[in-house]
Amino acid sequence: MKLSKVFICTAIISSLVMAKENKKISIEGSTTVLPIAQIAAEEYMMANPDVDITVRGGGSGVGIASLIEGTCDIADASRSMKDKEIKTAVNKGVNPVAHVVAMDGIAVVIHPSNKLKEISKEQLKAIYTGKYSNWSKLGGEKKKIIVISRDSASGTYEAFSKLTMDGERVRSDALLSASNRAVVTTVENTPGAIGYVGLGYITSKVKAIGVDGVQCTKASILSGEYPLSRPLFMYTNGNPCGQLKAFLDFVKSKEGQKLVEESGYVGLK
Repeated sequence: MKLSKVFICTAIISSLVMAKENKKISIEGSTTVLPIAQIAAEEYMMANPDVDITVRGGGSGVGIASLIEGTCDIADASRSMKDKEIKTAVNKGVNPVAHVVAMDGIAVVIHPSNKLKEISKEQLKAIYTGKYSNWSKLGGEKKKIIVISRDSASGTYEAFSKLTMDGERVRSDALLSASNRAVVTTVENTPGAIGYVGLGYITSKVKAIGVDGVQCTKASILSGEYPLSRPLFMYTNGNPCGQLKAFLDFVKSKEGQKLVEESGYVGLK
């Protein structure tokens, strides 16, 4: 009888601990998705004060690795998971499930003093592979091109490479940045610079130029006309349930998609 009581008490305590744990959500990964995750988490916690959500950046690769290792609940990613990442996940008993939460365009940005208004994908590739090293090649001033790129842990880097580079590597003298914000800061302070960032990071201190004659706007991204368009993801281990499902449902809801728009990205609804 005493053993039964002990078992019942232990079961109740375990249930309470699990309930408490289920109200903690950790999100990690893409700096592109970061603003969406942050504002959504803030709004969700205001409506659900008993839920604790932590949000960190670090890059898509970092978030995906954390999901595979079981150290986060949601991995933000601005690219699809790679085959080798999925294989590693499966080998560790993790079942990655992708949730598209927004659309985005990779905007090409230059210093405001640059008179260039648009660029072709072919010219962009020529710059980033090292074929072009001076703006005079594009009809601009005789000035060295300072190439800014994201680092290899970035989903934006992966998406840019897939959409632009045709399998070729970024030039060895490119300045690598760990975040979208760092790219913007470098470009705005460096005459002759060129970089690429998510739509939500465009500011008045840099100049976004068209690609293949199309400007990076919400309308051109949603229509698919902009050539550097892409979906943004949140990954979970298996189909989410409990607070995790409720949070993702909120992000994809009409209210959540308004927050996506407020963050500077393109909502799904």
